[in-house]
Amino acid sequence: MFAAVHPAQPSAALLSAIAAAGFETITVDDAAAVFEREPDTGWGVLVVELDNNTAASLSLARRVRDGGGPPVLVAAGRADVPHLDSGSCDDFIISPIDPNELSVRLRRLAGADDEAPTEIVRFKDLELNLATYQARLGAVPLDLTYMEYELLRFFTTHPGRVWSREQLLSRVWGYDYFGGARTVDVHVRRLRAKLGEERASWIATVRSVGYRFG
Repeated sequence: MFAAVHPAQPSAALLSAIAAAGFETITVDDAAAVFEREPDTGWGVLVVELDNNTAASLSLARRVRDGGGPPVLVAAGRADVPHLDSGSCDDFIISPIDPNELSVRLRRLAGADDEAPTEIVRFKDLELNLATYQARLGAVPLDLTYMEYELLRFFTTHPGRVWSREQLLSRVWGYDYFGGARTVDVHVRRLRAKLGEERASWIATVRSVGYRFG
């Protein structure tokens, strides 16, 4: 599957992560090149890495989307997040890029999960099916809301690291979410209750900082 990548000289880390996700990359300078250089099998996704000219890069992304091009994933620095909106991209990822997270986002946008083997994430007796949004503890299904699932997915794919509430809001809820940090606390409390007393400690509170999973 092919990924169009802008700008013409993207970072080596981005190219490496895209390749690891199973995509062949072709760099493009402008929106016209996205359509002119489209492979016979079509694009899977357009990845736009924001550089010093953020406005121009987002303008390119909008033209591709308005022209019926491939779904757009933006790789943005934290300072660029306020400039993103639903007209400029279908999804985004914050730098520095986590290759595992990028792979999940790319494959969802490109519809590759429908063709590839099911992706399963496991932690002890917890199992998450990333293709079907199902979760289970052993043989028992977990009844999770969408955001509870997304938070648990994020935790299980980033174990051992401490995340602040603000980081979790940005990475899980997204740039267009205007709720406060209390939202994270509420969802963590619900997840702990659904995981049960024996497993609630998997989500540890780090005083004055945030949460750590694992």
